[in-house]
Amino acid sequence: MEIKKISKNKKQFLSLLLLADEQENMIDLYLERGIMHVLLDNGEVKGECIVTDEGNGILEIKNLAITPNCQRQGYGKKMIEFIAEKYKHRYAILQVGTGDSPFTINFYKKCGFVFSHRIKNFFTDNYNHPIYDGGVHLVDMIYLRKKLQEVQG
Repeated sequence: MEIKKISKNKKQFLSLLLLADEQENMIDLYLERGIMHVLLDNGEVKGECIVTDEGNGILEIKNLAITPNCQRQGYGKKMIEFIAEKYKHRYAILQVGTGDSPFTINFYKKCGFVFSHRIKNFFTDNYNHPIYDGGVHLVDMIYLRKKLQEVQG
């Protein structure tokens, strides 16, 4: 298994990106400013993650997707572990904004994230169609955070 940084032609992974964020114009808001990593196993793409610098020592996961046939096999957890380890000396906090879906929230909690805050009506205000995850209609954006390091000071 290896994780590679992708600097060019990020849209070649659009079908994978759309698994985590199903509206292309929303992906366009962070794709070029974000740092993209792709997880490969035996030379085959299994997942991707895009992170952005949000200032004040916060690194945000904007998109994390694992190919459907590889989900629940530990690839998502491996990607988060990689991101946390790679950026722990540059950022104090790793955060993610996601829908209020029990499956997704529980995944992040198992990876050490805790609830931070919510943005009311994010999905209904910013997407041109209803978004569902695991049968749950997503309305609010739920932010979770994980400490990467103790801030000196």
